[in-house]
Amino acid sequence: MIPLTAGGIAAVVGGTVSGDAAAEVRAPAVLDSRAAEPGGLFVAFAGEHTDGHDHAAAAGAAGATVVLGTRPTALPTVVVPDARAALQALAAHAVARLRAERDGRPGGLTVVALTGSQGKTSTKDLTAAVLATAGPTVATAGSLNNELGVPLTMLRADRNTRFLVLEMGARRVGDIAALTGLVAPDVAVVLNVGQAHLGEFGSRAAIARTKGELVRGLAPGGTAVLNADDPRVVAMRALTDGPVRTFGRAGHADVAVRGLALDPLGQPSFTLRTADGSAPVALPFTGAHLALNASAAVAAALAVGVPLDAAPAALAGAALSKWRMELRGLACGARLLNDSYNANPDSTRAALDALAAVAGGRRIAVLGEMLELGAESVAEHRAVGEYAAARADVVAVVGAGALPIAAGAGARAVPLADRAAAVTWLRARLRPDDVILVKGSRGARLNEVAAALA
Repeated sequence: MIPLTAGGIAAVVGGTVSGDAAAEVRAPAVLDSRAAEPGGLFVAFAGEHTDGHDHAAAAGAAGATVVLGTRPTALPTVVVPDARAALQALAAHAVARLRAERDGRPGGLTVVALTGSQGKTSTKDLTAAVLATAGPTVATAGSLNNELGVPLTMLRADRNTRFLVLEMGARRVGDIAALTGLVAPDVAVVLNVGQAHLGEFGSRAAIARTKGELVRGLAPGGTAVLNADDPRVVAMRALTDGPVRTFGRAGHADVAVRGLALDPLGQPSFTLRTADGSAPVALPFTGAHLALNASAAVAAALAVGVPLDAAPAALAGAALSKWRMELRGLACGARLLNDSYNANPDSTRAALDALAAVAGGRRIAVLGEMLELGAESVAEHRAVGEYAAARADVVAVVGAGALPIAAGAGARAVPLADRAAAVTWLRARLRPDDVILVKGSRGARLNEVAAALA
């Protein structure tokens, strides 16, 4: 974060200071007092069950020097009517200052934003890895991609930051437009238009409009990076007058995936081809779908001047956020593919394809409910069950909300009442050569099943 005093923050956000106005913030902002850093800003929210202001002293003990909140605390506090609006205003101000300075510095700050119905976080991770070869890079931690997560990430940038990579999510029309109102990206990457949050949006057309807000929100002269394989995404070319780059497996893609092959662990190797050359890539992660995400990352990097030859080593050394396509061996000799962070029909099919690609004996798909699918929920769960039955020997269905998966999977289905029942059933039956996929929406908490097995 750029250094600011409590008084300086108050001037930016329209607040007043309780305590020492000269207290300086020079480290990132946090919402969790336990995560506060020396010289950091603690943002306090008064929620239904807990009041962050009551944890200001703990944040101070961890090193925080200033609080941003709606009432005074024991630390110097910038008091505002709305802490969320103030956090956003502060983040917008900080990035605007860094951008205003960039013309006078080599490189300067470049903002890359990504959205899509699935694959955002892994693509963000891969993009950050490639960009980091050209300069200091700050990227969204995990999936902190909402109206709080985006400004928190923005405030982690400082005068040494060359690239700021922001994952942007949405649950309703207008959410991404609000985020680009805080920070207009220099590069906007749109991965796909799928079914995530379909129940909230009501239709894929509404999802497409919302994802298109990222392209509409580009900074003047900014570049749109679009999935050549998704017609709804390609159509977003019409939303900008600026340059457009495409990625994918389509023959006309500017960054095209060619010669995709999988090793016994289901890890993809392929060639990325552009008009100017090609680069061989081998990813250390399971899942053919990650090749598409890598092509998006490279297209974004090329748009800001990172050379293609930087990609192979960067991608081979990249790390994905937790609970995303994590393949590990278990004590019993089986392999666990943990993709339990979240799920929708498209991402679940991709994970099932990855399960089928891993060499082994039995393939067991442990599947939980996919949330927020609206009126299509039963049909989509049943369709996923049918898909799973074609790729797994056993489809273990966890929880009542996921039962339509069992109906679709037919004779291969094993309905299990809850997570505890799933762990008990699996522990009693796992064989040394089994491969187990664990996948479900965040609310299904199947990460607990994966953790119990590991």
